[in-house]
Amino acid sequence: MAETSTTHPQAGPEHLTAPQESQRFPVLWERLALGSILLLAILLDFYKLGQDGFGSYYPPAVLSMMGNWHNFFFAAYDPGGFTSLDKPPVGFWLQVLSAKIFGFNTVSVLLPQALAGVLSVLLLYYLVRRHFGVVAGLLSALALAISPVSVVTNRNATIDSTLTLCLLLGAWAVMRAAETGRLRWLLFSALFVSIGFNIKMLEAYLVVPAFGLLYLLAAPTSIKKRVLHLALALLVLLVVSFSWVLVVDLIPAVSRPYVSNMVSQDDSELSLALGYNGIQRLGLDTGPNQRDCPDCHVYPLRLFLEQPLAGQTGWLLPLALLGLVALAWQGRPRPREDRRMQSLLLWGMWLLTMDIIFSAAEPRHEYYLTVMAPAIAALCGIGLVVMWRDYRGGGWRGWLLPLALLLTAASQIVILTNYPTWGQWMIPLLLIPCLLAAGVLISARLALRWTGKAKAVRLFWPAVAVGLVALLLAPTIWAAIPILQGTESDLPLAGPSPWSGLPTIQGTSVDPALVRYLEAHQGHARVLVATDTNTDALILATNKPVIPLNGFSIYPLTASEAASLVANGTVRFFRLSGGGPPDVTSWVQQHCATVPPSLWQSSSSSSQAGENGAAVLYDCAPLH
Repeated sequence: MAETSTTHPQAGPEHLTAPQESQRFPVLWERLALGSILLLAILLDFYKLGQDGFGSYYPPAVLSMMGNWHNFFFAAYDPGGFTSLDKPPVGFWLQVLSAKIFGFNTVSVLLPQALAGVLSVLLLYYLVRRHFGVVAGLLSALALAISPVSVVTNRNATIDSTLTLCLLLGAWAVMRAAETGRLRWLLFSALFVSIGFNIKMLEAYLVVPAFGLLYLLAAPTSIKKRVLHLALALLVLLVVSFSWVLVVDLIPAVSRPYVSNMVSQDDSELSLALGYNGIQRLGLDTGPNQRDCPDCHVYPLRLFLEQPLAGQTGWLLPLALLGLVALAWQGRPRPREDRRMQSLLLWGMWLLTMDIIFSAAEPRHEYYLTVMAPAIAALCGIGLVVMWRDYRGGGWRGWLLPLALLLTAASQIVILTNYPTWGQWMIPLLLIPCLLAAGVLISARLALRWTGKAKAVRLFWPAVAVGLVALLLAPTIWAAIPILQGTESDLPLAGPSPWSGLPTIQGTSVDPALVRYLEAHQGHARVLVATDTNTDALILATNKPVIPLNGFSIYPLTASEAASLVANGTVRFFRLSGGGPPDVTSWVQQHCATVPPSLWQSSSSSSQAGENGAAVLYDCAPLH
């Protein structure tokens, strides 16, 4: 199919284009500023990386996937390939590759996410700079580098940082598609989003409205061709997205790991993608699995007021929204001619779509907001540049800049009032500079309005810089707190730890006496133990097949199957605490012998309590 593109004039001469601004910004200073921001991102993402361990659920799967291609393809949770992860494999394939290169350790497992975080900062800089110049690009990169939710997620075994980088690559491709009208760039964008689907499933599709609307309104081709291109891109998106899912579901269940999650037990990746990792993970379901949300009636203000959501991405959200307003009111919208309007469509729809989803629903985990951070950061950088230009140019839009400083400071104060220990010294550091900066800008604007010396307004940019530094202080501290206090957790959360100093990475250690006993008496049994507790730690300590009877990846063992596995010598030991299938527990208690705790517990360790009592080790060897 032949592809045609049309060249359209850009914004009028009154608008400073990105190339012109780049010429005014010395290349050396640009590189120094960008290098400093990247160094800050590297410091936040890599400093003491892995100091608190690497989590409990995903790392055992990485170790299992390193063992053979079968486990690698199916994202098997345990070395025996009994169950799979509750996520698709692509993000964990990168962790496996890193572990293969650097050895299996905390840093190698966390390295791909930290690298993705730094690369996202760099990519966002170039995406914003293309249309709005160096300063906007640098400010956007800085805002993303210190985004609290981004930093804590970049340092975690969860794969939201990898997803974010993938979506930014999709944004780069769709921007090229909107500028040129060429199908191949739109297909590249669909490909990146579909890879994102195979990282985090349906969450990747949150950017699809922004990407689709941008191409539909901005691409320099006929409307018929735009619709056709979008239909082809949608086809590519769906085919690539669901290829792995359908392959897994079409393979007989006996030849692959059991597809497990904590909600449905139908052994289907498609159900996992659309249900557990779709509407349920995004909190759009209203069933009994929906987490209680007493403040959800304040939908429009949840990301500003509700904790801990606001502390993850809400610090600069007012500035981003006012930047969106400033960009939208630059004149008659002409997305096919004005590439700045294309950025408005992309980042504005990205932000608004996710703001609606995460405000109207109850996300299961706060770190899901990581995918929202690039849009907030981009609109902050763009908005500051646009509002500063409007401030210098006169008119009513000139008041947006001091208003943005004051409203963003007020929003941050509201967040800090929920943390009195921190707020008592952070609020003055925030409030005083912002009041001074806004006061200078307002006073200067009133004075210069009467004198008519509008060019003198540019001399007041230090006031903007002071206000901006004050606004960046709180999110930077919030991002650094878990790093400096060593309170990073399985579920990444920026700011002060809600666990009151308790260890936040748990489940990654196991009694050495238990390991020694199981390995010494395993004999010819294929499975080390079937257990409803501490499965993660056992896999990490032994790298041997373990049947999980509880947790995120549950194997639906029945009493009859347990009897069969014991009879054919596959399983000898069961370690149960009351959290597994009741029929299996009952069968094991009736047919297997209890192992005295003194044989498998260290004298210095206490019994690890399960849901209904202390764990008990059963030996079924007499039956075999």
